[in-house]
Amino acid sequence: MIAFADLLERLVFTPARNAKIALLRRYFATQPDPDRGIGLAAITGELAFTAAKPGLIRELAAARTDPVLFAWSYDYVGDLAETVALMWPAASTNAAPPRLADVVEVLESAPKARLPELVAGWLDASDPSVRLALLKLITGGLRVGASARLAKIALAEMGGVAPDDVEQVWHGLTPPYLPLFAWLEHRAPRPDPADQPVFRPPMLAHPLEAADLAALQPADWRAEWKWDGIRVQLVATAGGRRLYSRGAEDISGAFPEILQAMEFHAVLDGELLVVRDGRVAPFAELQQRLNRKMVTPRMMQQFPAGIRLYDVLFDGDEDVRALPFDTRRARLEAWYARVHPARMDLSELIRFGSLEELAALRDGARAASIEGLMLKRGDAPYVAGRVKGLWWKWKRDPLTIDAVLMYAQRGHGKRSSFYSDYTFGVWRGDELVPVGKAYFGFTDQELAFLDRWIRNHTVARFGPVREVEKAMVLEVAFDAAQLSNRHKSGVALRFPRIARIRTDKPAAEADRLEGLMALVEDTAGASGSRVDVADASPGQSGGRT
Repeated sequence: MIAFADLLERLVFTPARNAKIALLRRYFATQPDPDRGIGLAAITGELAFTAAKPGLIRELAAARTDPVLFAWSYDYVGDLAETVALMWPAASTNAAPPRLADVVEVLESAPKARLPELVAGWLDASDPSVRLALLKLITGGLRVGASARLAKIALAEMGGVAPDDVEQVWHGLTPPYLPLFAWLEHRAPRPDPADQPVFRPPMLAHPLEAADLAALQPADWRAEWKWDGIRVQLVATAGGRRLYSRGAEDISGAFPEILQAMEFHAVLDGELLVVRDGRVAPFAELQQRLNRKMVTPRMMQQFPAGIRLYDVLFDGDEDVRALPFDTRRARLEAWYARVHPARMDLSELIRFGSLEELAALRDGARAASIEGLMLKRGDAPYVAGRVKGLWWKWKRDPLTIDAVLMYAQRGHGKRSSFYSDYTFGVWRGDELVPVGKAYFGFTDQELAFLDRWIRNHTVARFGPVREVEKAMVLEVAFDAAQLSNRHKSGVALRFPRIARIRTDKPAAEADRLEGLMALVEDTAGASGSRVDVADASPGQSGGRT
């Protein structure tokens, strides 16, 4: 546990990406099994403990500390694990800090009634650094600035293989990943996923800038609409079926109707959307289905899911990723005509003859409730990662409003001592109503300025949240405005971020709700090629295109 705690602490205070990779690589290379595999699982989000909850930590802290002092400290620090780790009183004990593997084994198997005693004993035997790592592990909130992708890159460097090779075997393995480390240390062959439905790293696009656009030759490029859903990979093999997000998260459980429609043998790239009566619904409706392990028949009926297919990676057992896009597209069209899968259709290829014509199409994307355009070279293979010059994304320009800061909350990780999460609103009559929350878009200097302003203009406190004087105007950029019954204002913003601090503008001159409502996109959804899901009752394969 000491080595894992040291790793987490160093990751938090190491901003450089390559330095983080070096720290991870050293940890994986020097720690024994199974601890290093459990540490890897914790960093990649593969560990979850159902019995130990944050409430247990609060109860232990309440029994060992002054409740008023704890409340003040928690309010200042803004992070439960960090507060308890720092405040936990020293105890006289000869016990050594627990091993990481032992902690995980106990959390997975011990009776719930014994956990308070066991966790308290671990905290007594640990210093603040190990306590923090232990509590972060229990609560599942590591937040150390190291993503699963960084961990896989570190593993690849350790074994002298490509990161995509690690990615391709990852989903056939489970903690503590003994076959993975044996392969990377050249003690065993590469783990063979055989016919398992494993994830393949997706091809990504670069944002299109003006200089890039000017250099394009229209005849070399193919255009598609950029739909406002989530990018997914459909994997159907002899060993099973999986639906993965772009980030390799298995989201199959949230979309059983899609899995049931995958009656084929292929690996496909597409966009997951809510489609109703052949029209793409706003992203806010898709959000109702996301981040759920299970979904009810009623929810499937209210928010019917469909897939717009972009590409084919495997046609049966044949890997077609090395083929040019035009060839893969022809293969995809032939496959679709042959298989005709339910709940799916093909992304439309948009014809254009000039860059001016393409720009006009992109300018009309907002009116059609579409994010923008995707441009793909006709001769481009399907390569993992973001290779510049092969695929471009040309999104519509963002919208902006001037909103009033209403509430602020402390951030996490290196921002835990700053008020960095901002709730803002616009005027409805003489009342401010919240319309969104943003926590990026500003510089470190602007963060420091806003933090000081918030502390000096607080009018009420609610735990880690402060209500402030209605005097600070923020220019907020966002991609779209959509109707929402979850917000008092009736509207929700897509991808809001702080564009500018408007110290020059009085709060009374901030935007009004009626102006924001005029920007709301067509709630009937975007048109386009039809995905027929209306006749598909929950639990059935669905209608066909």
